[in-house]
Amino acid sequence: MAEIRQRNVTSAEQPREAPPDAAGKREEEEEEPALPPDLSGDKLAQASDKTTEALDSALKDLTPRWRNWVIRGIFTWLMIFAFAFIIYLGPLALVLLIMGIQIKCFHEIINIGYVVYKSYELPWFRTLSWYFLFASNYFFYGESLIEYFGVLLSRTEFLSAFVTYHRFISFSLYVAGFVGFVFSLVKKHYLKQFTLFGWTHVTLLIVVTQSHLIIQNVFEGLVWLLVPVSMIICNDIMAYMFGFFFGKTPLIKLSPKKTWEGFIGGALSTIIFGIILSYGLVQFDFFVCPIHYDDVKGALSMECERNPVFRVTEYNLPETIQGLFALARIPWSSIKIYPFILHSIALSMFASVIGPFGGFFASGFKRAFKIKDFGDTIPGHGGIMDRFDCQFLMATFVHVYHFSFIRIPNPQKLLQHVLMLKPHEQLQVFNLLRDRLAERGILNATQLL
Repeated sequence: MAEIRQRNVTSAEQPREAPPDAAGKREEEEEEPALPPDLSGDKLAQASDKTTEALDSALKDLTPRWRNWVIRGIFTWLMIFAFAFIIYLGPLALVLLIMGIQIKCFHEIINIGYVVYKSYELPWFRTLSWYFLFASNYFFYGESLIEYFGVLLSRTEFLSAFVTYHRFISFSLYVAGFVGFVFSLVKKHYLKQFTLFGWTHVTLLIVVTQSHLIIQNVFEGLVWLLVPVSMIICNDIMAYMFGFFFGKTPLIKLSPKKTWEGFIGGALSTIIFGIILSYGLVQFDFFVCPIHYDDVKGALSMECERNPVFRVTEYNLPETIQGLFALARIPWSSIKIYPFILHSIALSMFASVIGPFGGFFASGFKRAFKIKDFGDTIPGHGGIMDRFDCQFLMATFVHVYHFSFIRIPNPQKLLQHVLMLKPHEQLQVFNLLRDRLAERGILNATQLL
């Protein structure tokens, strides 16, 4: 119990009312304790600490509030430019980026559990946690690769076995970890070990499952990643800006620095930004076409016949609006627009209204363990998880939204599954399809054209 007693908040760290600053705003209602050294002890965090110290020294003439604003702004733009460069490299580079972010987020969350229970010397906790991460990634990423590139993988004799028995191998890997956990149980630490076992699995649910959905969004077309991610970034930046300059009314106790002014300003900015960005991206097939393996070209392809949501469509305006236009002598009775822009409004509303609750959830989690940030990887921002807490929630919404309202049968994916069959099975599918089309008169009608 010594470790837990050491982590209790001292009387100096208890919530207290801060005097108003020069701008009439209150400082944060609860003074955040310093980040425990154990949570930022890796080489990346140490490098970040040195960078922060150098910037603090260079900006020493500024007040702490403005110094943090400048540092945060510099690294925000650095991250934006780095992200743009990775987009330029293509979808595979984005997939590798997502995997890297996922691993770092998992490391930050698991490290918190390790620090909390470090004094108990629980056997195999970190080893088993990373093993379960590997097993989960093998299952989820394998499912995605088989779904989109099964034909390519099946052509290699070595990989074809992994394609055929993927789920059995995945289950075997998990069972091995499960058995290893049971063997690691120590009588005096049962409760703590099962707590950490649950901790690991909840982390896998939050991090691995969500990153899997993000990659699914990438394969459906880069626009389904870029627009939602950019909306969250825009909302975060503009909410910070509006809150910094105009914020006076606290929004939620979990994040005392969040204000209603920042929340509303960020929401309006996100909707406008989403419409402009969506219009720009839908002009290019590179962003809207799903990624698939072209069996004829023998290579990955991003060419397609556009989904109707990415084609200009004419909509009749409501009669009330037509009447108002008629009074103003404006001859508009319809409007031509990309349907995706209308969908982007729905996405931006979720990003600005519900998305921040991912951040509030993370704030509650950090307060529960008396830490300021998940890590010190990014100066002015905290850890990787501090930047992506809202992105994971948004990724799930985009996946569900796309599946429910946008997705249409993809002939390329159906063909992938057929081509993975044995030759006699492919012929059987062909004959069955031909007979069904003939029965319905579709085949004859097509021949007559």
